[in-house]
Amino acid sequence: MSFNELPKRKLGKIFTILGVIFFPLLSCLYIVSVNSDGLINSTLSPIVLILANIFLVLLVVGIIFSITGKDTLNKRLKKGFRIAFWLLAAIYAICGYSVVLMLYFPGSGFKDWLITTAMTTMNHQYFATWFYDSYDVNLVMANNVVIESGEDTNPDLITFKEPNFNQTTYENEFEKAVLTKDPGNDLYKIIDISGDGYRGKLAVIYDPSKVKLAISQGTGTTLDNSYGQYITTMAKRYNAVIAINGGGFFDPDWNSTGGVPHGVVISEGKLIANNSRANGTGGIIGFNADNKLILSRMSAWEAVNSGIRDAVDFGPFLIVNGKASFVKGNGGWGEAPRTAIGQRADGIVLLLAIDGRQIGSIGADMDDLTEVMLNYGAINAANLDGGTSTAMALNGEIISNPRNGYYQAQTRPVPNAWIVVP
Repeated sequence: MSFNELPKRKLGKIFTILGVIFFPLLSCLYIVSVNSDGLINSTLSPIVLILANIFLVLLVVGIIFSITGKDTLNKRLKKGFRIAFWLLAAIYAICGYSVVLMLYFPGSGFKDWLITTAMTTMNHQYFATWFYDSYDVNLVMANNVVIESGEDTNPDLITFKEPNFNQTTYENEFEKAVLTKDPGNDLYKIIDISGDGYRGKLAVIYDPSKVKLAISQGTGTTLDNSYGQYITTMAKRYNAVIAINGGGFFDPDWNSTGGVPHGVVISEGKLIANNSRANGTGGIIGFNADNKLILSRMSAWEAVNSGIRDAVDFGPFLIVNGKASFVKGNGGWGEAPRTAIGQRADGIVLLLAIDGRQIGSIGADMDDLTEVMLNYGAINAANLDGGTSTAMALNGEIISNPRNGYYQAQTRPVPNAWIVVP
């Protein structure tokens, strides 16, 4: 029997199945195609639209044939099977159109979240460029920024005090967490933190003079002759009890060995690097000879001449002199693994590593980092390199839960690390 000789009921079944499968798919792809040149070439958009209309016609004809055929589909299929078929078809269509609505419905917030999160990753920027054209990507990034106060830190606001570990009343739960020390440990305390969509580790350092900048043995000026090291390797080499990653580094094609740092790097008062900066925000993040955290836009030589002993160059600055930066939208950094450093008015240093890209901890944005730092009393705080670099080590072993660009549970080599030495 030829195709033309098929009974209406069989044609109806074939047309209905084809329409149910391909019309929602092609219509969703068409909507994507008119919003992006990344996933579907714009020249293919009319073809996708034509195909979608063809399968819509097939779906309508198939339903009509199934109803009007002499031996209808209803008589051949059990009621339960019919219900299951249409239920699955509805779920399939609803899921497809729901994704499209999330991607393109005005004001949903998902668009901003996806673009800012994807564009700050190493290997997954295609999640944004597949679905949005360059105009949309640039517009979203421009509308999600951190606007810093423009001030430099005032060191006079830091007044060192011996922590009172014997007090019985506290301003809040965060203050209690900071000032309730672990038995026999006057140097540091590790606090588990959690928030809306993230979790991580906060290291409280009671003596800021113990916070130093470790430098990779392979730090250099060109990609060919330099390499970074894992923070665990640097921690062991410096006999450090705590380590977190520090500044950013040149990473073309996201596959470098992490040996060429961005911006200014100073260790023990010596200028280690003076390269181009990673981004337009932030600046010098370091400690001066008085062990006070300095956040300032200054040149390498200004930093050295002003007595900065250890520093990296990154940003944005989150809090300066007790004033939080204004975060427009989500800050433009999306939600990802994050590292930050801060100091309280009593001199206590806060080192923060937030996990991301995993179930239970998607990651943090700039608002989240600022909130954590403010909660625990920081009056100065700055964002450090994040993403695949984010990790915290204790006694040479990783205690956070890092993820690389492939969502594997591992970190990567970096050019420097903030460490705590006994």
